[in-house]
Amino acid sequence: MTAPHAAGVSTTRTGQQYLQAIDDGRAVFINGQCLTRHSQHPAFSGAVASVARLYDYQASHLDEMAFALDGERHVGKAWELPARHEQLLGRAHASLAWARQSLGWLGRSPDHVAAALTGMMTHIEVFEAHSPERAAALKAYFDDARRRDLYLTYTIVNPQGDRSRSPGEHTDNLYHTLGVVKETDAGVIVKGAKMLGTAAVLADEVLVGVQNPLKPGVDDRYALSFALPLNTPGIRILSRASYAEGKNAFDHPLSSRFDENDALIHFDNVLVPWERLFVYGDTAMCRRQFHGTAAEVLMDTQSLARLTAKLHFLTGLAQRMTEITGVSDFPAVREILGEMACNTLMIEGLFKSLIHCPVTQNGYVVPDKKHLYMCQAVAQSVYPKFIEALRKLAGGGVIMLPSHVDDLHNPEARLLVEQTQYSSSATPLERVQLMKLAWDAMGSEFGSRHLQYEMFYSGPHFVALARVHSEYDWEAAKAMACSALVETAESYCPTADGAGQAAGSSVSW
Repeated sequence: MTAPHAAGVSTTRTGQQYLQAIDDGRAVFINGQCLTRHSQHPAFSGAVASVARLYDYQASHLDEMAFALDGERHVGKAWELPARHEQLLGRAHASLAWARQSLGWLGRSPDHVAAALTGMMTHIEVFEAHSPERAAALKAYFDDARRRDLYLTYTIVNPQGDRSRSPGEHTDNLYHTLGVVKETDAGVIVKGAKMLGTAAVLADEVLVGVQNPLKPGVDDRYALSFALPLNTPGIRILSRASYAEGKNAFDHPLSSRFDENDALIHFDNVLVPWERLFVYGDTAMCRRQFHGTAAEVLMDTQSLARLTAKLHFLTGLAQRMTEITGVSDFPAVREILGEMACNTLMIEGLFKSLIHCPVTQNGYVVPDKKHLYMCQAVAQSVYPKFIEALRKLAGGGVIMLPSHVDDLHNPEARLLVEQTQYSSSATPLERVQLMKLAWDAMGSEFGSRHLQYEMFYSGPHFVALARVHSEYDWEAAKAMACSALVETAESYCPTADGAGQAAGSSVSW
């Protein structure tokens, strides 16, 4: 569907509007420089352009990607409260469609944190029990962010520091982790750092929260949640090394376009207005914000949509790579490819189960939390297997490649490439391109970062499994297991006359 326009005014956010908004003067530190027009820097411009294309895709596919908010205004379906099952299905399919545009490589796309905020709104009473004022602030912010179809990232993890101590126990460095310095009439002043600011260079604003366990009475100053524009005075973004800078689309087809970047976000005596403060001084509420609402299940359903697209991409890449090397019909290779296909369809099936077998909470239709936790744990285990499989299938083919696309402009070097990069099912240049794509996915800095990202996306694996353990219905499972037992052991004891007798009890399944 083509986006309708009235008097030349777009009814939804476009890529151009996003590009105009992103150069907002925020302070981004990279390579010893402080940038204030970061979106045009080669470290970030490729990913910025990819996000702009997402908004343009949404604008040209309104039926699939957006819903009417007020009159002619359309915003992404991630902002829609799922009161009906078809709305849950619609938001999930919109996330899958966006994930396909980035081949699954943009993990923190604009629909992720939007889904988290929407999930919080489905259980607004959790915030009201914490504080009516803070709940009112969240509701007002949600309405504004949704109307503007903002792109938010979040920083909900404390810097590691000394992990044997909680933030408040770092008495020699109280503001290593972001905490409250003081209250004012206008709001609270905060200082310290948060991580992992994935896509902080791409987003409009940042939602700050806490996933780490906090100790009541010790860590109260760190128990807060708020949202601010990333160009707020005092916010500084310390970028990790770019995997896109100096890269081109031939040699690094993924890195050059989809490096969403990660960053440490530092707050230097930043004012958080009361109307932007959602959690304050309640250590338990910091976790309830995500785990006591539908925030976690909605945002991680988006994550599973992204992983579904990513695994389909990697499976297709593996198949094409084996065709080019002439081994696709070898039994051992078909076994590896078959296992990749099985795992891809399994993840897709888990994604579909989340949206087709939901539960109803507070009048909203949301995925089942225990099924979601299982999906998280399984996904953490599956992705490393994909990377290992790709490495086995590639062998040395991803190493002995031309150093740079410029080699192809040197007649002598190009001749060598054409003589040595032989394939019976592709031209030498096609083979080089495909192998460079495979290396970018699994062996480059970009690919290695994604392996780490997927393995710890939902926290350490033991934490993911602990969540499954906490939600699983052990009593029902034990009852089923015990139903196979005979009623009493005495049923098999000898009778008085010495004859054995077994009970004729029936087993009910």
